[in-house]
Amino acid sequence: MAFRLFVGLLLVFLFCSSVTSDKTGSDIKWWCSQTPNPEPCEFFLSSKPVAHSIKHKSQFKKLAVHLALERAVKAKGRTEGLGLQLRNKKEKAAWADCVELYDSTIRQLNKTVDPNRKHTGEDAQTWLSTALTNLGTCSDGLKELGVSEYMSPLMTNNVSKLICNTLELNKVAPSKPKYKDGFPDWVPTGDRKLLQAAAPAANVVVAKDGSGKFKTVKQAFDAAASWKGKGRFVIYVKAGVYSENVVTKAKNVMLIGDGIGRTILTGSKSVVGGSTTFASATFATGGSGFIARGVTIRNTAGPQNHQAVALRSDSDLSVFYQCSFEGFQDTLYVHSQRQFFRECNIVGTIDFIFGNAAVVLQNCNIYARKPMPGQPCTLTAQGRMDPNQNTGISIQNSRLLATADLGSTIVYLGRPWKQYSRTVYMETFMGAQITPAGWMEWVGNFALKTLYYGEYRNTGPGSSTANRVKWPGYRVITNPAEASKFTVANFIGGNSWLPPTKVPFTPGL
Repeated sequence: MAFRLFVGLLLVFLFCSSVTSDKTGSDIKWWCSQTPNPEPCEFFLSSKPVAHSIKHKSQFKKLAVHLALERAVKAKGRTEGLGLQLRNKKEKAAWADCVELYDSTIRQLNKTVDPNRKHTGEDAQTWLSTALTNLGTCSDGLKELGVSEYMSPLMTNNVSKLICNTLELNKVAPSKPKYKDGFPDWVPTGDRKLLQAAAPAANVVVAKDGSGKFKTVKQAFDAAASWKGKGRFVIYVKAGVYSENVVTKAKNVMLIGDGIGRTILTGSKSVVGGSTTFASATFATGGSGFIARGVTIRNTAGPQNHQAVALRSDSDLSVFYQCSFEGFQDTLYVHSQRQFFRECNIVGTIDFIFGNAAVVLQNCNIYARKPMPGQPCTLTAQGRMDPNQNTGISIQNSRLLATADLGSTIVYLGRPWKQYSRTVYMETFMGAQITPAGWMEWVGNFALKTLYYGEYRNTGPGSSTANRVKWPGYRVITNPAEASKFTVANFIGGNSWLPPTKVPFTPGL
């Protein structure tokens, strides 16, 4: 009730206060015609008296975000109300995801309109992009578990279209971020020191032998979620194999292990086993500012169980340093928000780096492993849904390798999961396992004109672009200025948040 009252009072304040007109006319139809989805815009705004006094674009943009927020709150309420109509475990699993994802969408929209939160236009575009991605993930889960025919009609709404409108209205040219000590400047100085310290002081220690405060990783993250202190909460997990699934939304947490192959988190949830892709993760983090160093996260479901995630991150401004993510199909789910991976290993078969974050993987080893008989390997499946989302996968100065069992399996750089899929490889070594065509279709001609796939100054036997696909959306990047758009500095604004983590990074080319 308090949240709805806040939205209502803020709407009155925004549109009843005096404004300086820099645009003549206040016709709702005209303003809505400036968006990609004018029909729901007109329909919902026409009943709001405040919408009849719009004078300039900034006012309209605020109203558009509030409208999307209002409709998202209503849609979440209707979705929650479906709980008693569900008939089986699969419907309940997909429904539970959708409730969680609507809740996240509301939080992202609320951050965008909160007058007490300082943020840039790029911050807002990230949060709006995440809000839209969440709704796409909800829909994907219904399809994966085969329950969309029954549930989708019950959940139909215009929230996605209204969020697309806000992305169009808010789009901004990215500013040029700064770097310090090899990290984007969004990483605080204290965090950098933690990442580079040989043995950072831990708030809690996890050890299977009982020598720590907790024996399970989940217990430590539960403690982090209830912690009332200031600063970063550091969890040190001693060497060992921890068979558990951990989901956390705790903010500003650092997870430290004893190194790749020594501290291991492992699980085996999968879509074939009854989970959605979203819920199959061995480890999932949603709290902002998450950092991990020196851990291995696995999903051992195997290729026969299809989608089975090792790590899912929807943590904004998250960093993963000297970690390993091992699985088969859908190993690393870079779901949403801004993320940075440095000196990590990623192992998998199909679409094993996927999602719709703005993510840079730098100095990483990416291993294709043997899939099921007759299947090719695809390294990436980027999920950008709207041309105004500031998302994509950027792989820089990394190595594309093969496990010993890969054999003669064909390996592709990626395929377009969604309409505006965007992936770039820069200054990366490509082994001979990469097929000359480079990229694979999803289905027929889907997204071949709207995707953005680029390659820039890569090396190795698989890097030749002479026989690459001839799709309209594919390009060999020759201009450093174009390639620099996908660096840590420019693509994820790393200069503003990475330096404090003390994780080394290369800001540019």
